[in-house]
Amino acid sequence: MVLAGLLSASAAALIPWALAEPVANAEQGAFLGVSAMLVGRQVLDPVLARRLYDALVAQDAAFPANVRALLALINAQGLQAAGLQEALDALAPAQSPLAALPRQIASAWYLGIVGTGEAAVCVAYEQALNAAVVADVLKPPTYSYGAYGSWARKPI
Repeated sequence: MVLAGLLSASAAALIPWALAEPVANAEQGAFLGVSAMLVGRQVLDPVLARRLYDALVAQDAAFPANVRALLALINAQGLQAAGLQEALDALAPAQSPLAALPRQIASAWYLGIVGTGEAAVCVAYEQALNAAVVADVLKPPTYSYGAYGSWARKPI
């Protein structure tokens, strides 16, 4: 309980609005704190956050511990989003699992896809940040404008 309180406080120190989002545990709090910093958003959809977090944990059981370690490193070194990846790439090999986390988290939020290749899982489409960023001008296609199969090439 003390650890959960300390991690929540550290997330709040990093990102003042982190306490405004409901979280089930300290791991999700750390994920939301790091996510908000990486994607540059003060408000993140809590339902999508939970789905992304669950998908990331399903792909890597060490994900929660790595996110907590990343948040602790960010707080300890006072890192900002702009220089975070460069600082992580310069870390010792023992901390190398942390270097992939910003890319994983940002990719999950912006593309709505967790994982790569055969292990890729689509978690969000319309709610992914790549659609939200341009939502004032563009709308992602959510359905076909023609009859069923009209978007596909006709059979020979």
